[in-house]
Order: sequence, then C-alpha cells, then structure tokens
Amino acid sequence: MNVVVDSGNTFSKVGWFQGEKLIRYTKGLGFEELVQAIRADVPQNVFFSSVGMDSQEFKNALDLPVNVWNLSPDTRLPIHKNYDTPDTLGADRIAASVGANFLYPGEDVVVVDMGTCITYDLIDSSATFQGGLISPGVRMRFKAMHSFTKRLPMVDPEKDPVLVGKSTRQAMQSGVMNGVLAEMEGIIEKYRHKSPDLRVVLCGGDVAFFESSLKPPIFVVPELVLIGLNRILTYNVSLQ
Repeated sequence: MNVVVDSGNTFSKVGWFQGEKLIRYTKGLGFEELVQAIRADVPQNVFFSSVGMDSQEFKNALDLPVNVWNLSPDTRLPIHKNYDTPDTLGADRIAASVGANFLYPGEDVVVVDMGTCITYDLIDSSATFQGGLISPGVRMRFKAMHSFTKRLPMVDPEKDPVLVGKSTRQAMQSGVMNGVLAEMEGIIEKYRHKSPDLRVVLCGGDVAFFESSLKPPIFVVPELVLIGLNRILTYNVSLQ
C-alpha cells in the first residue's frame, strides 16, 4: 500500500492507494493528525508534497521503517515539462496534470484547479505539460475587495448568486461568482479553439460552486492531485 500526502499551508490531505486505486482519503489534517493517521495504517511507501512543511521534519516525526519520497523540481515524472521556469512550477499544478494524463492518456486536457488561486493548465496528447495561467481564487477576490476598500464587507461565496444585486453584499456576490464563471467559460472556450477535442477536468475546493453552471462536457475529479502524486510515486518506484 502507498500513502500520498498533499500538504498545504495549514492543513493536509492524505490518500491511501492499493496500486493505482484510491482506497480512501482524509482531508483537513493538522501536522500531528497527519502523522498519527499514517502511523495507524503503515504503508510501504509514503510520497510527500508540501508548500510549506520541511520533508525531513515530516520524516523524523513519522519515524517509521518505510520509504519516504519527496516531490521536488528534480523528481522524475511520467510526463514532460515544456515550461521556461520549471523550478517555480507549483507541486499541485504538476501533480494534477500528471493525474489528468494518467486518467485520460493520449488526449489534450486542460486542468482547472479551483483553490486559493485558480489555475488552468494544459497537458497535451504527447504527455507534455505546456503551462497555463494563474488567476485569483474566489475567496482571494472577496478578501481583496474587503481589504483594499474602507466600506465593503467580507463576504463568503454562495452558489448561484443573482445577476443583478439589490444590496452591496449581493452585488459583491454577483461580481465575484458570476465573474469567475464568465472567466472560466471564456478561458475554456479559448483552449477549445486551440484543441476542439479538448477534455476539461476540474478539481479543487471551490469546484462545487460552479460545476453545475459550466457548459458540458466537464469532468470533475476531486482527488486529482492525490491521483497524480500516486502516479508519480509508482513511476519512480518502477525505475528503481
């Protein structure tokens, strides 16, 4: 059994895999909870990806006789990278792209990851990561309006807001949520103009706000990053 860890700035998500099959996953774990969850069901391999946590600190805390792998810019990947600054490429972006290529081999795929930022990344039919774009996420937009003005309140996202707001709060909801939806539709359409048979795959915590509003065909794979991390792990194990 393999365990993969996607560790963010505050919380972590962990997935247990039997081969390429995701058996279960847990999210919202603090550091101690993460370590205890893995120690409760000891795997053969652990693959660790983090934006802020030191991999050696994690390995020391785990203190298990297992192989611990760490995702870095030097990690061997089952895809190619056509990117001018590969050392700056976010781990979530590359893991999601690997996951998309694994699920849909031989296809042009755009991965829309809706987290703190919204990323749109193209992995083409030759298994080459071609790059993409990064845009402010939903909550970042609400926070920016609140932080950079004196009177606009802090607003939480809501599904299907009215188009014509009758209050400041409604107007902010409409501006952010309908604005993000229009952005996504426009960018996806530009990608489809380049590749008519493009497959669109969505992941990330804010997908639920938009998945029913986007024009089909759209494929939602909530655990795409975990799937990609496991694919990178199995690829590296096979090369040993």
